[in-house]
Amino acid sequence: QVQLVESGGGLVQAGGSLRLACAASGRTFSTYPMGWFRQAPGKEREFVAASTWSGGSPVYGDSVKGRFTFSRDNTRNTVYLQMNSLKPEDTAVYYCAASTTYSGSIDSEKRYNYWGQGTQVTVSS
Repeated sequence: QVQLVESGGGLVQAGGSLRLACAASGRTFSTYPMGWFRQAPGKEREFVAASTWSGGSPVYGDSVKGRFTFSRDNTRNTVYLQMNSLKPEDTAVYYCAASTTYSGSIDSEKRYNYWGQGTQVTVSS
């Protein structure tokens, strides 16, 4: 059974940093897309970052470009999201996602068939 478990969320002041991790179990995803999405209260789920496979260059949502960095560690079957220069508008539940499908763009949640439970990130002003 595939599981994605996020960690690293918490409360941070504006301008601070957090590093999220997502550990996958049940299968390896080194050759498949993995990514991060987020959802703020009352808003739709938003694409944050993803890569098509372990050697692919990450792509980022416009709102996080230049501040967030996506990375993968195949030895740990884990992906990370380094978040710097955090803003109050980054406050959301952050979800890890993995795909074993071949349809859709990696910046679309429809591409992903595995999801973590989410981790809360709160940025205070």
